[in-house]
Amino acid sequence: MDGETHLWLIRHAPVDGPRGVIHASDAPADLGDAAAFADLQVRLPRGALVVCSPARRTRETAARLGLAASEDDAFREQDFGDWTGRRHSEIEQELGAEAYRAFWNSPGTNRPPGGESFADQIARARSGLARLPAGDVVLVVHSGTIRAVLAIALELAPELALRFVIDPLSLTRIDRLENAWRVVAVNER
Repeated sequence: MDGETHLWLIRHAPVDGPRGVIHASDAPADLGDAAAFADLQVRLPRGALVVCSPARRTRETAARLGLAASEDDAFREQDFGDWTGRRHSEIEQELGAEAYRAFWNSPGTNRPPGGESFADQIARARSGLARLPAGDVVLVVHSGTIRAVLAIALELAPELALRFVIDPLSLTRIDRLENAWRVVAVNER
């Protein structure tokens, strides 16, 4: 890679659906926060490459921002497998409180049934980042994807990267330099 890549990571708008659910990729976005969209639009670089995950909520967020995004599966949210579409309370009841808590005691490396771990998501995001060119790149993605990129940039263990709060419609700025990373801002609103 020659030159710096300036990553403008935007978490998608909130899901337009019930809380406490592990939403599937076809869950729609709530695009009603006009002020947040206007604020983001003026802060983003013009002429940047724009990439989003294939999820409906990221595509809708990018479109609402007036961005023509290409989709890249490397930047999708963590795959929760058999838990997708289900409420956390329902999963806890099925597994039992102790087993459910045991899973979340090591959320970075545990895999839900038929899904992937957060460490798997980090590896996937790393492959996507390797394909990005120098210059400005806007990524309209998920909180997990942004945490994965932070884990890569800061060389964090998966569990440590999960400590970051990434709000809907927030902006995180990270620069990939020749031989290092620079974190400019995290979770700005």
